[in-house]
Amino acid sequence: MTGPQRDRLAEAQAELLRALLADGAPPAGFDPERLRVEANALRSKRRRVVAMIEPDACAELEDRFVPLFDEYARTHPKPTSTRAREDARAFVTWLREQGHSAKPRWWQRWRATNSR
Repeated sequence: MTGPQRDRLAEAQAELLRALLADGAPPAGFDPERLRVEANALRSKRRRVVAMIEPDACAELEDRFVPLFDEYARTHPKPTSTRAREDARAFVTWLREQGHSAKPRWWQRWRATNSR
């Protein structure tokens, strides 16, 4: 494979990843509906992992969790070098910065242990 071929392949792969992970436009030759379905599945998987790692923060959001996480995920694709715990922590930080979750985890735990 030549350098220009490699560059074209890398750009095509990047375009596909943008479509799947960051609401990018579907690349030429791909069915937009199938890409949408796959993007939803990948976002759902990521959401489940974050909910397992940060259950308190996600429970606090109640029915707002799914739409807020989806908003976060569309604007913050998970970097390949980021571990799941770092991704979950970044989501909780984003929630606080956006004003969706005022209380840090230590406050929730302190309140749970001292409310008896």
